[in-house]
Amino acid sequence: MISGILASPGISFGKALLLKEKKISFKKKYIKKEDIEGEIKRFFIAREKSCIQISKIRDRIKKFFGKEKSEIFDSHILLLQDEELEKKIVFLIEKKLYTPEYSINLAIEEQIKKIEKLKNAYLKERIIDLQDIKKRILQNIFNFSVVDLSTLKKEVILISKDLTPSDIAQANFKKILGILTDVGGTTSHTSIIAKSLEIPAIVGIGNITKIVKNGDFISIDAINNRIYINPKKNEFQKIKKIKIKYEIEKKNLQQDSKLPCITIDNHKIKICANIGNIFELKNIEKSGAEGIGLYRTEFIFMNRNSLPNEEEQFLEYKSLAQSFKNEIVIRTLDVGGDKEISCINFPKENNPFLGWRGIRICLDKIEILRTQLRAIFRASVFGKLKIMYPMISSLEEVYALKKEIEILKLQLNKECIKFDKNIKIGLMIETPAAAILSENLAQEVDFFSIGTNDLTQYTLAVDRGNEYISHLYNPISPSVLKLIKMVIEASHKYGKKTSICGELANDENAAILLVGMGIDELSMNISSIKRVKKVIRSINYKDAKKISQLAIFCKTNREIMNLLDTFKKEKKIK
Repeated sequence: MISGILASPGISFGKALLLKEKKISFKKKYIKKEDIEGEIKRFFIAREKSCIQISKIRDRIKKFFGKEKSEIFDSHILLLQDEELEKKIVFLIEKKLYTPEYSINLAIEEQIKKIEKLKNAYLKERIIDLQDIKKRILQNIFNFSVVDLSTLKKEVILISKDLTPSDIAQANFKKILGILTDVGGTTSHTSIIAKSLEIPAIVGIGNITKIVKNGDFISIDAINNRIYINPKKNEFQKIKKIKIKYEIEKKNLQQDSKLPCITIDNHKIKICANIGNIFELKNIEKSGAEGIGLYRTEFIFMNRNSLPNEEEQFLEYKSLAQSFKNEIVIRTLDVGGDKEISCINFPKENNPFLGWRGIRICLDKIEILRTQLRAIFRASVFGKLKIMYPMISSLEEVYALKKEIEILKLQLNKECIKFDKNIKIGLMIETPAAAILSENLAQEVDFFSIGTNDLTQYTLAVDRGNEYISHLYNPISPSVLKLIKMVIEASHKYGKKTSICGELANDENAAILLVGMGIDELSMNISSIKRVKKVIRSINYKDAKKISQLAIFCKTNREIMNLLDTFKKEKKIK
């Protein structure tokens, strides 16, 4: 029995398809001077062929999963067409007389080494993209034939060292029963796409490609993190029973998804979804979400060299409002930290998470904010839109934002442009400063939404992307829970509501505590809604209140988890 990192839940079994990469020699080889022109042409032909292939993959992903999931392939094309990379490769061929394949490998590996030295986690993610485009362009240089996953005829379990975004994107998803890889983590491209497709996947196994042979019968238990190669009869029977139980539970969750999210003693919690583009709306209705608690607008700004104008943004928000009848909370542009976009020049910062990000950028580059607010206000007559500002840390910022809204309303009235005069304005509470000031802030806005990812990071002084200290990152910690409680109480004192829109909202354990603390709304990934709703429907508000009061006085993370485990056992909550 083998295990790895759980990437996408489920149970599956079938024959293995082992994807082995052909080894490419990168020995330093030279060309003749008279061959320079032909070798440079060979590079350009391979690059053009690669761009065409990636464009087809992008269009396919856009059709099946929407614009957001396809945008990674736009960035791959931009990387392939990068002028600096092109100049470097041509220079190596022309001046150093290196072969195109050696020049491509050398130029891209130099870029990868530069990125590896940086502290920026966002830029480090580009390494995977650079490796992907290198692999593709070299395959085209050598005219290698690769396994075409789009033409799969039989159902298989894919086994690979790693699956690049383009590997997965061109696959015939209906024929992929499961995925196992040597490398990867919960946030790798493989994991994200496997989750979207609901394909059972375990990654980061280490040496699965060396153990498995083509045609081996594989059983994946991506619930209990177990992999069986050519399982014995009794092992296989056991896995089949687990699969039947899992499928029944999954079906029951789907049936219950439309039920209201109320506790046994009739305390109502509003459940909403976090989304990043209008293509995800098709999944909201069947999920049981009652609204959109977080609409991320940064995706409109990505993979482009110029900022989107007012009309572009207006049409996006209008389409969103018309397509969804319930409330939609639109977060204004939230970039910086680990999220950089090419249409804004970001300064080099020692501590980008403590620097130019979120609302700080929008108040500094005020025209970006003004354009976006005008677009949202114009779209507000077509649905139930609300506006939310990210990364607030002072009242001065809120006063400046309120002034912008006053000026905007006067302008729109003067131009005879209709807008929702009662549009609600809220704040994301993501910094300890905002949490401590929550009583003052509650008097200035209509609602709060707690972004627990950053609130936890800043409160605990832990970079959640840092592998050396990531074990210290825990939103269910005494200090973070005290701040959450403070924010909820402050908002309720002034008749305002508070939601949670960070990763904590996806946590079934946390749901018990948050309900007990008096949270009004939980906004989460669509895939988490059914399970969180099930937990809330199985508890009493009075019990949750008692357990949350006890949790606030716990001294350690372990004490809180022990308290929750005992509570769940007593109440028979699975």
